[in-house]
Amino acid sequence: MNKIGLFYGPVGGNVERVAKLIAEKIDSDRIVVRKLKDCEAKDLEDYSNIIFGISTLGKHNWSSDNAGNDWDIFFPKLNGLDLKGKKVAIFGLGDHIAYADYFVDSMGDLADSIQQTGATILGEVSGEGYEFNESRAFRDGKFVGLPLDEDFEDDLTEERVDNWLKQILPEFD
Repeated sequence: MNKIGLFYGPVGGNVERVAKLIAEKIDSDRIVVRKLKDCEAKDLEDYSNIIFGISTLGKHNWSSDNAGNDWDIFFPKLNGLDLKGKKVAIFGLGDHIAYADYFVDSMGDLADSIQQTGATILGEVSGEGYEFNESRAFRDGKFVGLPLDEDFEDDLTEERVDNWLKQILPEFD
């Protein structure tokens, strides 16, 4: 059985909390959790099965000393990367109230970049039970990954994670 590489960013917020929750629910012999800020694109080559965690908006957006968040730095590293044969699942955090027109948009942007690498994206989630206006991560009635709102729906996170893991884990090698 191949290990799962879980790469997340930014560090210190809700994405990290959810990444740790996901890791707790998977056998520790099966998963390696990595902070995206400490990784290079070549680190993805070590895993056949990858989970990415990303947020759409966060404290880094308003920080005056922001030199670019983890994903701003990592996204360009995906350009030209060959991930054919790898399976990727994505979870994304967003705020469906304050940012209903941009709900988990970064998850959609990440899916677009991953598709360019040749990897197979799995773990689509139905839009049923979600309220939002627009999302670049919502296509043909489904999200490209697991959308979560830790600001207003944190009580739903664990159940949503459990259901998503039941879906993706059997698809990983």
